Parts: sequence; structure tokens; C-alpha cells
Amino acid sequence: MDRKTRTYRKGAVIYRDRMIPRGTSTEHLLEEDGPTDWLHMDPWRVLRIQSEFVEGFDALAELGPAVAVFGSARTKPEDPYYKAAERMGALLAQNGIATITGGGPGIMEAANRGATLNNGVSVGLGIELPHEQGLNEWVNLAMNFRYFFVRKTMFVKYSQGAIVCPGGMGTLDELFELLTLHQTHKVDRTPVVLYGSEYWSGLQDWLRDTVLASGNIDDLSFVMTDDPEEAVNIAASEIYGAPLE
Repeated sequence: MDRKTRTYRKGAVIYRDRMIPRGTSTEHLLEEDGPTDWLHMDPWRVLRIQSEFVEGFDALAELGPAVAVFGSARTKPEDPYYKAAERMGALLAQNGIATITGGGPGIMEAANRGATLNNGVSVGLGIELPHEQGLNEWVNLAMNFRYFFVRKTMFVKYSQGAIVCPGGMGTLDELFELLTLHQTHKVDRTPVVLYGSEYWSGLQDWLRDTVLASGNIDDLSFVMTDDPEEAVNIAASEIYGAPLE
């Protein structure tokens, strides 16, 4: 025996009987004082994530050749690593290559400073943190992200090489993200340079003598140097296919 049921369609979804919503989508949209719990639900977060990707792609799509420079936010201007990072930004700008950093102080500020003082494109991709750092004054193209994984996508997608200066957990996160993508063949072999052998040699030795020797990785997907010029040359080698002037 057929029974008559009330049916309500909401997009591709069909509701019947007791499952029919009490209000329509339009009613909820136009409510003035309705509940705001939806702001903290996963479907809304998906839209926020989508908007960050769209804004990032829109802002950086025409950036051109670029190299990412990573490093500690705690490095002081008098530190030799700060001065080296500033030199890297300058060299990149002089060769028509954009510098991309996390936009914060320390090493990031130094690389952005070198790029800006040499009339280059100086990009800062910041992140929303409880202890707000803010974007350094030497950035001339900036974005601030809510989500680390969206920000890291922008670093990988829009840079053709990376220089990793001494840094902490954030720097290590970026480094191993790149190495993992290399190892799993998710990206082409983007050159990765570790700057500062005194700082990085212990990590390199452990990866080579323990991790690689145990067969847990295929190779060391980076090179190490103490020369800012060499770091830039290697990091930018995929852009022009030849050493920079």
C-alpha cells in the first residue's frame, strides 16, 4: 500500500516526514539573531580553507621565479646568519628572482630586507599565531594565513628552490616537508640548501649515518654550504639552468 509522505528537497538531499528541516536555507540565511555555532563547525572551516587557497593562488600566480628562504625568527641583526640571509635576498633580487619568507623577524626579515633594498620582490607569507609576530617592514607583497598547511602549499607551489638557514621547529617543519615531498616524488627535485655547516652538520651526519644507512630513506635530498653566493646559485639552479652572475 502506497503512503503519501511529505517530501522536501535541499539541493541534492531529499528529506521526508520527521527528517524535514523546520526552516529553509533562505530563512536561515536571512535570520538576524540566529545562533552562530555554525561559525565553528567543519563545513564552515572548509570554506575558510578554500578561501585561503583561492586568495593565495590569486596573489602569487604571477609572481615569477622565486626562492624561499627559511630560518629562525629569533636571529638578531648583528648575527652573521642575519647578514648572510640579507645577502641572499640581495643576490636573488639582483638576478630578478623573488624572495619568499615567512614574513616574520630574524632570518626572514633579513632576506626580505636584502630583496627590498635591491628593488626586488619581497614576499612574506605570515601565519596567525597566539604570540603574534606581525609582518616585518621589508615585505612588499604579504599574506597572512590561518592554516599552516595552506601556507606550506604556497611555499612549495611558488618557489623553485629553498635555502634553509639555522632555525627551530618551524624551520625544521618546512625542511622536512620539502624532503618528504622529494622522497615520495610528489614534487620535482626542487633544490634544497642547508646554510651553515656548524649548525646543520649534526643533522646531516645522523640522516646519513643512521637513517640512510638503515635504508629508511633513498638519499639526502639537500646540499650544505657556508657561502651565501653558493647557496643562492644552487637554490636558483632550476630557474635559469645555469649559475647566476
